[in-house]
Amino acid sequence: MPFKGVDYFAVDSLFSEQELLVRQTARRFADERAVPLMRDCFREARFPHELIPEMAALGFLGANLEGYGCAGMTHVEYGLIMQELERADSGLRSFVSVQGGLVMYPILTYGSEEQKQRWLPALQSGEAVGCFGLTEPDFGSNPAGMRTTARKEGACWVLNGEKTWITNGTLAQVALVWARTDAGVRGFLVERGTPGFRTSDIHGKWSMRASVTSSLSFSDCRVPDSALLPGAQGLKGPLSCLSQARYGIGWGALGAAMDCYETARQYAVLRKQFDDRPIASHQLVQEKLAWMITEITKAQLLAVHAGRLKDRNQIEPAHISMLKRNNVAIALECARLSRDLLGANGITDEYPIMRHLCNLETVKTYEGTDHIHALVIGERITGVPAYK
Repeated sequence: MPFKGVDYFAVDSLFSEQELLVRQTARRFADERAVPLMRDCFREARFPHELIPEMAALGFLGANLEGYGCAGMTHVEYGLIMQELERADSGLRSFVSVQGGLVMYPILTYGSEEQKQRWLPALQSGEAVGCFGLTEPDFGSNPAGMRTTARKEGACWVLNGEKTWITNGTLAQVALVWARTDAGVRGFLVERGTPGFRTSDIHGKWSMRASVTSSLSFSDCRVPDSALLPGAQGLKGPLSCLSQARYGIGWGALGAAMDCYETARQYAVLRKQFDDRPIASHQLVQEKLAWMITEITKAQLLAVHAGRLKDRNQIEPAHISMLKRNNVAIALECARLSRDLLGANGITDEYPIMRHLCNLETVKTYEGTDHIHALVIGERITGVPAYK
């Protein structure tokens, strides 16, 4: 059945007609094209490549960026797209988040005009796929410890090192790789096929199975000086990209939470037990549903306000940390409560709940763990960093 939305507190009244139109477009795409595919994609550990051209044609790739073929949507409109895509599956939203927030955004913000002209139209149209190489086998929450290096040799840079847990890695025609240089951390655009650059997929995942997750390795990988992002120097560059992706996650997790809640609500109304009464008539069931709709509503209001702040260029990274941490946490709990309400049926893939639950375990960890975001918030309110 088409998704009718979750709106207990008239949150839709906060959106403009254009924002509601964007959401409806994304919702229709999710219902008609994505949702029917995702169960089998999760079973088969397959990303639905066939949806890339369709998402590109709808303007979803780099939706909130300006120029070079991008749709130039507001950040609220972009957030609503992320919500609907993750309602289908976290892997689908993750693809779009990485393409736009972690590859296109830094090229637009820190790249040369030549780099923008070469890559942004191709990435926006889906003709090219990108990935973002920051996390390493020994350094996730502490990117400052990265071991991947780039040394200058004449008109070239020579990269050595390894990146892992990279979304879209083996799909990508270009990897935005962060490496340590004598002048600090710098970003490089490394094209597929460059000698010394290899990619491999990570298998055996019980989460994000409909997403491509990869490792990247660099062994005396030579790239021209033109591959260097001229405007990014130091960790501020990659961290600013992560803020873009985390913002999208804050909205996306809402979609997963809504899907779990609505599945459980419908099931509770239809499922009969004890004297042929719907289980929705029981107090313990209603308490769980009441908790879910309350937390979803609060998360919606947090996301909308974050979007308005971002559209006014007033949002801070610590604000985004609260958005990501809170909304993923409540989505994960909604998935667990929904699974409980469906009983044994909740563990089957006839329903989307267990898939969302498994995916959200990853979403809680990537783009900054729950604990790291707690420390970001803690530093914001005390002025004292507690990372070490």
